[in-house]
Amino acid sequence: QVQLVESGGGLVQTGGSLRLSCAASGRTFSNYFMAWFRQAPGKERESVARITPSGSATTYADFVKGRFTISRDRTKNTVYLQMSSLKPEDTAVYYCAGTDSVYRAARGNYDSWGQGTQVTVSS
Repeated sequence: QVQLVESGGGLVQTGGSLRLSCAASGRTFSNYFMAWFRQAPGKERESVARITPSGSATTYADFVKGRFTISRDRTKNTVYLQMSSLKPEDTAVYYCAGTDSVYRAARGNYDSWGQGTQVTVSS
């Protein structure tokens, strides 16, 4: 497994932008399927965006399409989530997750998780 550490969260006004980073340690990061999840108070954790090891393919939840962009820098062992046009309903703890198993990634069953970073969008 890789160790994941998120950063970049904070307080932003509606319509603002933030970029989250997820730094990974471990030699096999380049083989990892990566994803961002979020969990709001009183709600279940939900998938936000996913990216393949090569970075060539990405998928997004409908509620962030056109607003969020996931990307990765393999030279820096880092995955990013660029968030724009933020809404109050985007307020949540955002988690970075990864797996080197295509089967786990397909099921959304990631086995490496970060500690989370809080994003708060004020109205």
